[in-house]
Amino acid sequence: MLKEKYEKLTSILQDMNKVVVAFSGGVDSTLLLKVALDTLGPDNVLAVTADSETYPSSELLEAKRLAKFIGANHQVMETSELAIPGYTENDKNRCYFCKNSLFDHLKPIMEEKGFQNVVYGVIADDLSEHRPGMRAAKEQGVRGPLAEAGLYKDEIRELSRERELPTWDKPSFACLSSRIAYGEKITQAKLSKVEKSEAYLKSLGIRQVRVRTHEEIARIEVEPNDMNVILNHHETISKKLQDFGYNYITLDLIGYKSGSMNKVLSS
Repeated sequence: MLKEKYEKLTSILQDMNKVVVAFSGGVDSTLLLKVALDTLGPDNVLAVTADSETYPSSELLEAKRLAKFIGANHQVMETSELAIPGYTENDKNRCYFCKNSLFDHLKPIMEEKGFQNVVYGVIADDLSEHRPGMRAAKEQGVRGPLAEAGLYKDEIRELSRERELPTWDKPSFACLSSRIAYGEKITQAKLSKVEKSEAYLKSLGIRQVRVRTHEEIARIEVEPNDMNVILNHHETISKKLQDFGYNYITLDLIGYKSGSMNKVLSS
C-alpha cells in the first residue's frame, strides 16, 4: 500500500513538471521536497522558506541546513503575519489569512522563475481536522501532493526514514500563534514569551512541547513520559516562565495533543 502511495506521489509531481515548494523544514515539507528533487531534478525544484515573527529563528536555521543537506535550491523570503489584516484578531480562520498571504508571496516567485506550480505539505491527516489554510490553497490553485497521494503522518515518517532524512522522527511543529487561545489578540510580546518558554523546556531534554497561552496562564503540554521532568523541575520552570511574562504556570494532565486549541471550536 505504501509503495503504491509513493508511486502516486511521484506521478503527481511528474505531471507538475516544475514546482516551488513551501518549505518549513518540518517532517512533511522535507519529504515533499526530497521526493520532488528525486522526481523532477534540482533545476526544476525551488524550496522557499518564509522568515516571519511566528516561527522561531531556530526553525529557519534548521530549514536552511536541511535544504543544503538535501541538495535543494533554497530561497528565504521575509513575511510578517502580524501585518496581515484579520490575523492578529486570532479568530478560527487565522490560518486562512496566514496561508493566503504565504501563497500571495510564493506565486510571484513561481512566475518569475518560470515554474508552473506551488506545492505545500498538507497531509491526509489534515483533511479531517480544522485547517482553514486549505481553503486558501484551493482558492489560489496551490497543490498538496502528499494529501492527494493519501499519505498519513506515520507513512510520511516511514518514507522519510527509508530515505535517511533526519526529520523522520522530528517532533511535529506549528507556528507560535497556534499556542495562543482563539480570541486573544496575537502580539509580538506573546509570541516571544512562547518561544523563550518552549526553548527553555526543550533545554531540559523535552522534545515535544507546547506552551499554550491563556492570557496570564501558561498551560504546558508534554508527552506523558516527560511529565516527571516538569514536576522534578517545577520550581525553576515556574520561575523561568514567570520571568518570561506568565503569572500562572500549569501542566496539562492530558498531555501533548496536536491542535488542542481547536477543541473549543467543536464544544
